[in-house]
Amino acid sequence: MDPTSRGPEEFNRADDTAGVAGAHAQPGAGPQRPPRDKEPASAEFTPRAATQARTVQLVAGDFLLTVNPVDGSEIENCPPGAIPRRAPRRAAADRAEHQRAALPPLPPGLMSPTPALLERAQERARLVRLLGRGRSVRLTGAAGSGRSALLDAVAADCAELAPDGVVRLSGHRRGPTELLRELYATVFDAPLHRLDRATLLGRVRDIGAVVVLDDLEFGGSTLEELLLATPECAYLLAATPDVQAPHTESGVEEVPLAGLGRNASLELLEQAVDRPLTDEEANWAGDLWFESQGLPLRFVQAGALLRRRDRLRGEPNSRDPYGFPKDEAAEASVFTGEGREVPLPSLGEGAAPAALLASRLSEAARATLRFAVALGGEVPHQAHLPALVGDTHADASLGELLDSGLLSPAGSRYRLAAGVLTQLENSGYAADAGELAQSAARHYTWWTGHPSVAPERAAMEADAVLAAMSALVPGDEPGHPAAAVELARTAAPVFAAGLHWGAWERALRIGSEAARLTGEVAEEAYFHHELGVLALCNGGLDRARAELEASIGLRGALSDKRGTVAGRRALALVEDRSGEPLPGGRALFGQEPPPAPPEGPRTPHTDPSSAVVTAQLPSHAGPPTTRRDTPVGAAMPKARRALFGGARRNLVAAGAGALLAAVLGTVVTLGATSNSGGDGQGDDVKQRQSANEDGGGDADTGTESPSTGAKPGDNKGHGPVSPSKPGATPRPGTSGRPAPDTSTTPSHPGATGRPSPGASTPGPGKSSTPGRPPGTGTGAPTHPTPPDPTPNPTKSEPPTTPSPPASSSTPGSGGTSPPGGSNSAPPTSLAPAGSTQPST
Repeated sequence: MDPTSRGPEEFNRADDTAGVAGAHAQPGAGPQRPPRDKEPASAEFTPRAATQARTVQLVAGDFLLTVNPVDGSEIENCPPGAIPRRAPRRAAADRAEHQRAALPPLPPGLMSPTPALLERAQERARLVRLLGRGRSVRLTGAAGSGRSALLDAVAADCAELAPDGVVRLSGHRRGPTELLRELYATVFDAPLHRLDRATLLGRVRDIGAVVVLDDLEFGGSTLEELLLATPECAYLLAATPDVQAPHTESGVEEVPLAGLGRNASLELLEQAVDRPLTDEEANWAGDLWFESQGLPLRFVQAGALLRRRDRLRGEPNSRDPYGFPKDEAAEASVFTGEGREVPLPSLGEGAAPAALLASRLSEAARATLRFAVALGGEVPHQAHLPALVGDTHADASLGELLDSGLLSPAGSRYRLAAGVLTQLENSGYAADAGELAQSAARHYTWWTGHPSVAPERAAMEADAVLAAMSALVPGDEPGHPAAAVELARTAAPVFAAGLHWGAWERALRIGSEAARLTGEVAEEAYFHHELGVLALCNGGLDRARAELEASIGLRGALSDKRGTVAGRRALALVEDRSGEPLPGGRALFGQEPPPAPPEGPRTPHTDPSSAVVTAQLPSHAGPPTTRRDTPVGAAMPKARRALFGGARRNLVAAGAGALLAAVLGTVVTLGATSNSGGDGQGDDVKQRQSANEDGGGDADTGTESPSTGAKPGDNKGHGPVSPSKPGATPRPGTSGRPAPDTSTTPSHPGATGRPSPGASTPGPGKSSTPGRPPGTGTGAPTHPTPPDPTPNPTKSEPPTTPSPPASSSTPGSGGTSPPGGSNSAPPTSLAPAGSTQPST
C-alpha cells in the first residue's frame, strides 16, 4: 500500500462518473477522480535523488557531525560556540509524557480486562521495601512467570521514592552504554546532542531515580559497570535464570519468582473466561498447572482457548472476529463447522497452544503472525500492518493477538510471547519467511526514507527494521542481499539522526556484508566510511583509521571524487586526534617518525638499522656530550614512544625546528672556537703575512723568538708535522705557552704545513705546500684545502696538554730548544690554553 503512488488502475476507470472539471476532461478517456491531497507530481514513489536527501547536524562529544546520506557523514571539530550548554532536567510532567510516548501503543478493538496480580503480595512488598532503602534488586523468573506485571505494580508503588521518579527501560538487545544513554535522555532534555562517554558518566552520576529494567540480558562485570556508573540510582532488574548473575560484592539482592499455586491458577483462569469453571474444565486446568509449573502465561493462553470454545459453542456472549458482539446464531459464525459440542483441548495443545489459537484467528491476524515469524519474533507496528498485510483493518488484528496471549510488550513495541515463535515455526508458519522478509524490507525502505517520518519515530521501529535486514543476509534467494543493501542504505542515516547509534552500527555492518555479497563496491565504500565516522565519534581511532582507509581505497578505484574527499577529511581528523602524520607524510601508523638528519660532515652511507646519530656540544672541561645514542629505526623507549604518539603535528614541527637550530648553533660555535683560538693570535697572523712576502721566515708562524729570532716549531724542509696522538710525549713550544687544541678540525691527508697556533686550517695567503712561503712562485694566492668528508677519528678523544719542559729556560729567552735543534723536534700536541693534564 503506497499512498504516494496512484496509478491509473485505481483512479482512471472508464465507468467512473466522478471526474475532474469538464474543461480538463479528455474526450474518449475515462473521467478521473481528484487526488486526496495536493502533492506535486514529483512526489511519486521514485528513486530518491540528491535533492530529497535529509541532512541533519548534531553534536557528538566535541565533534560536529553532519549526517549526509548521499556521500557519507561529514565530521569536524565542533566550534566552541556550537557546543550546547548543560542540558536541563525534565520536569515531572515532561518526564511522564516522555515515558508514555515510549510505551507500546494500545491496539484497537475490544480486549479482555487485565487480570489481577495473584499471589505476588509478598514479593511486591519486599521489592518496595528494598528499593526504599536504596538497594538494587534482581527479580529472577522464568519466561512467562509474570515478571513484567509485577514490575508494573512495583513501579506504581515507588513513584515518589526518588527525586527523579521512576524510569522504565527495556534491556532487550541493549548493552550498558545504550541503557545509560536512554536513562540520560529520559531525565535530561538534550535533543541532537550526544555526549562522549566521559561526560556521560559525569552526568548520570547525579541522577537519583528508581530504574525499572525489564528483560535484562547481561550480568557479572557488565552489570557492575552499569551500577557503578549510577551510584544514586536503585535498580529493579528482571531477568531469566539463564542470564549471568551479578557479582556477590555488588550488593544486588536476589528475589526469585516462582509459579502460581493451583488455586491461584484456577482463579486466574476464571478471570480470563469471566465465568466459573465446570468440573471438567477444572480438572483440565489442574493437569495444565502440573505440566506448566504454574506459569501465568499458560493460563492466560488457556483462558483464550476457553473463550474461543465458548464462541464455537454458540454462547449468547459470542463475538465476531474483531471482538464485537454478534446477534446471529452460532451456525452463521465464521468459526462454525464443529457443532455446539466442542471438546476441550488436549493437554499438549494446552501446553503449546499457539497453533490452535492461531487457527481460530482472523486471516489478517494469521498474516501478522507470519510476518512476525519471518522477522524473528518482532511484530511490526500496527500502523504498518495495513500496508504489509493488504487489509485496511489489519491494525485491529494486533488486539486479537494480544488478547490471545500470543504477544508480550517489549519496550515500545510487541514481540511474540515466550515459546510462541518455536510453536508457530513447527506449525508451518515459516514456509514463506524469506518472501515476507523481503516484502517487509521493501516497505521499510520506502517508509524510513519518506520525508514525513521523523528520525525518532524510525528509531522506535529499529528492531523490526534490523530484523528484516538480518533475515535477508546471507541471502539464499536471489535479490535478498540487494534488498538488504537498499534498506540499510536508507535506514542507517535515519538511525544516526535519531541518536539510536546502536541500531546505526548494526545496520551498517549488515549492509556492508550484503554489499560484499552483491558486489556493490560503491555501497560497500559508503558503509565503511560510516563505520569509520562512528568509530571516531566513539573514540576508536584504530578502527576508524582502518574503515576510512578501506573506504578511500574503494572510492578511489571508482573515481568517486566527492566521497574520497569526505573520507580524507575524516581520516585527517583521525590522524590529528591520534598524533600520527598523514598517510602521505612522514611515517605510517605504528612507526616512529624518522628523526631530522644531523648537521655536519657527511659520512659514507651505512645501514640505517645500525647507524647512530650523535650530536656534540663544545666543552672545554670534559668529554663530548652525546645528545642521542639511539640507532635510527630501532625501537624507542615506551616513554618517548608515548610522547611522540600523543603530540600534535605542530608540536613535532616545533621540536624539529628547535633541534635544527641547536645543531646549527653547535656548528657555528665550533667554527668560531677553532678560528679564534681564544687569544686573538689569528689577527696577528693576518697582519704580518704581507710583511713576509719576500720569503723571510716561516709562513706558518707569525712571531719570532725575542732572543734568537727563530720561529717556534720551525721545521724547514723536514716534512709535515701531524698532530700528536694520545700517549705520545709532547714537547714545549718556543713561545712559552701551549698551542690551542685543533682536534675538532679534520686533517687532510695531503696537508704538509704545520698548523698555526691560532688556526686549525691555513688562512688566506698561506701556503699548504712544504718549503714554499706565501707570495713565492707565480704570485697567485693559494686557497685552503677543503676538509675531508671522512670524520676525524680523533674527534671524540679528550684533549691533551703538553708536559713540562725537559730543561729549564731563562725568562725572556723564549725557552731552550731541545737537543738536535728545532728542525728535529717531534710532533707537538695542540691543546687549548689554560688546560692542564699530567704527562703520560
